[in-house]
Amino acid sequence: MLVTGATGYIGSQVVHALQETYSDSLHIRALVRPGSDLSVLRGLPVEIVQGDIMNPASLQEPFLSVEAVFHCAGLVAYTKNYRHNLYETNVTGTANVVNVSIQNKVERLVLTSSVAAIGVEEGGEPADEETAFSGWQHRIAYMESKRLAEMEGLRGIAEGLDVVMVNPGVVIGKDERAFAVTNSATEALASIYRGRIPIYPSGGMSLVDIRDVARAHIEAWKKGKKGERYIIVSENRSYGELFAMIREFPGNNIKFAVSADTVLYGIVGVGGELFALLTGGRSYISLESMQLARRKLYYSNSKSVEKLGMSYRPVREILQSIVG
Repeated sequence: MLVTGATGYIGSQVVHALQETYSDSLHIRALVRPGSDLSVLRGLPVEIVQGDIMNPASLQEPFLSVEAVFHCAGLVAYTKNYRHNLYETNVTGTANVVNVSIQNKVERLVLTSSVAAIGVEEGGEPADEETAFSGWQHRIAYMESKRLAEMEGLRGIAEGLDVVMVNPGVVIGKDERAFAVTNSATEALASIYRGRIPIYPSGGMSLVDIRDVARAHIEAWKKGKKGERYIIVSENRSYGELFAMIREFPGNNIKFAVSADTVLYGIVGVGGELFALLTGGRSYISLESMQLARRKLYYSNSKSVEKLGMSYRPVREILQSIVG
């Protein structure tokens, strides 16, 4: 059993979930890049192996005699300065993992995808696994990179590999253990609680707890059907609803909260792009993220509930774990 991106937000939780569920029966390999901070894996009885999904030669030995691969390594970014990196990591990196899995006769590849690879219903109705990718989505680099990564998975199927795809919504939350990794979405929600973000967009999104995402990977490995996607989300919530919910928690520092207007989206988006350009970093505020924030990006979890037996933590409970 091998997990790529084992020190990342999702990958580390998949490693922990596998170890806790199958500690006596599975040998787990955690693939990490040379020089990675391994504190998130400290104390776990797993084999640490070095490799880089961008270097196919470095993957040959780690993938030897592996029954299943959880490909969790990937990049999330919405600023223009990361467009090339998104393609390289999410598409070329996935192609390399698919190729080495075929070469080493891996029995099943569980591919960490995203709802970003799935189409959107323009009226705000929840999309499902079969909803067609929209034309405008091709212009959002992250969405396009995840769609193309899935196509690499489908190419692997055509070449004899068993691939199943897990499509989480916006993943939030943190493990109660001190070593847990966090992400920008979780940090943004914590900032709302602290009163640092007083403006909310007009759209909405699908949210899911990181622990449920880790469990979904295991359920997809055990029960998923070859070539199928499984949307992993808890609830669909507007940004206004999220602000109102967080405002109910004791100790919040929200003085006021107002809905953003059209002009502000552009101003804020440009500011985020300039910050990313000057620092070389990834801002979760950008022109693309502001474009998405105006849409209701809602998805249905019916298939994962029915086929994988998934159940999900309520959004209110996840938020409480973030700010509590």
